[in-house]
Amino acid sequence: MLVVICASLVTLAACAGHNPPADLLLAGGSTLDGTGEEAATADVAVAGDRIVFVGDAAAAEVEASDTLDVTGLVVTPGFIDMHSHAELETAHGRDARAFLYQGITSVALGVDGGGSAEVAARLSGWEEDGIGVNAFLFVGHNSVRAWVMGMEDRAPDAGELDEMRALVRQGMDEGAYGLSSGLFYLPGNYAETEEVIALNRVAAEYPGAIYDTHDRDLGAAYPPFGYLKSTAEGIRIGEEAGTKVIFSHFNAQGAHNYGRADEGAALIEAARARGVEVAGAHHSYTATQSNLRSYTIPGWAVEGGDTAMVRRFDHPDTVEIIDRQTREMLAIRGGADKLLFADRRPELNGRTLAEVADEWGMEAPAAARRILRDGNAAVMNLGLYDGENLRYLAGRDWMMTCTDGRDPGPSRPVTHPRAFGSFTKKIRDLVLDEGLLTLPYTVRSMTGLAADFLGWPERGYLRKGYLADITVVDLETLDDVATYENPHQYSRGTVHVLVNGVFAIRDGEATMALAGRPLVRGGATFDGR
Repeated sequence: MLVVICASLVTLAACAGHNPPADLLLAGGSTLDGTGEEAATADVAVAGDRIVFVGDAAAAEVEASDTLDVTGLVVTPGFIDMHSHAELETAHGRDARAFLYQGITSVALGVDGGGSAEVAARLSGWEEDGIGVNAFLFVGHNSVRAWVMGMEDRAPDAGELDEMRALVRQGMDEGAYGLSSGLFYLPGNYAETEEVIALNRVAAEYPGAIYDTHDRDLGAAYPPFGYLKSTAEGIRIGEEAGTKVIFSHFNAQGAHNYGRADEGAALIEAARARGVEVAGAHHSYTATQSNLRSYTIPGWAVEGGDTAMVRRFDHPDTVEIIDRQTREMLAIRGGADKLLFADRRPELNGRTLAEVADEWGMEAPAAARRILRDGNAAVMNLGLYDGENLRYLAGRDWMMTCTDGRDPGPSRPVTHPRAFGSFTKKIRDLVLDEGLLTLPYTVRSMTGLAADFLGWPERGYLRKGYLADITVVDLETLDDVATYENPHQYSRGTVHVLVNGVFAIRDGEATMALAGRPLVRGGATFDGR
């Protein structure tokens, strides 16, 4: 007598040894799993937010309620943006379409030293309002220094250093991935190396902590600290504190450093050889984007903040010194015609500093001061990076990928195209057009390599049991169409994107789903604590 009677279709299927149907089956795609291995034709099944099968679905009798034929397309893990400024709190940026259309499903924020210590509050906001991609945070050295010391150019006393330590500890307790620095920016530039090491030692108390640095001088700082000295400093801060290190948007800056990427890379590789976990990330553009004050006003003139800076502008002897040093700073950056405004002010947006100065009938330093009286301005520095350096670094096996970008919405018609095309451009230029890199290698730089560095046990690979962050692209149509003149154009060729098992893009159309999750250190989802 049968003890168990198969009385329903579902039960009959189970008795026959069949798997329960999945929610989605991506059938027949050329699958790159994130390891760097060559592509294999495989089906990928998703149930809920998980990948439940990778292989030959017909042979394994895997079925799904929704099957998409992706024959001729490339299926990869969702891409990880290791240095981002995505504006996930804004109405125009919450859905993250500029990133999703590149295949990006996760972004790092709180970088360049700007991350607040109030990590839980930001994670909670994302949890409550919804976000289009997964996102995680760093606590920033500049942020905690400004909170405790303002814009003072001096070393902290013992009490102030303890206050900064407490803020870093708060951020780490609330799920930050580590300490970020912007030693090129103020007030971070006022800090000595030992101060940053002391704060990074707090981060190092937490397993897997990372030191993420916009280092002090990629080659265009004023006064010069030194490209190689700066690289060595970043390594030292992580090595002495005991954290991993990642160099943000790593690439030597300035015409005087064209062709010198291998020298900085050699320092990183020497550190890796002695056991320091050091990595980098970069994008495939030769322009930077930052702010006018950092590019044109020496740090000493900003001590005490913007009000003190403007007072110095009004002192005839002091302003003469400022303008002389501004001219020296502009020379390092290639001149005032290389600074292109990406500012929300329409009289500036899309014009160079040289053009604005000519219209106003004044020298570039005076024009910069006039603009800064009304507030800092977003600006690109065209041609600061060298294509030869960029291509050399893309071939390093420790180099990940980033956008370093934000979609600022319609208020800035001209902005950096990197927020719209960085990942697509890397594949288009370096893989498909130039053949410099292989596709499996490049996809790994965007997926598994980053996940391993971040300590994520369930993302970054196409594996059974992993969370279903998945990107599907058509190499025949893949193209970054964003330009410096017309940047607000989404990448083409991204056919499907799933974030935690939910379609964010389907058949090339954004679904406007907010399926991203706020992530705490280790890759877990923020739980509202």
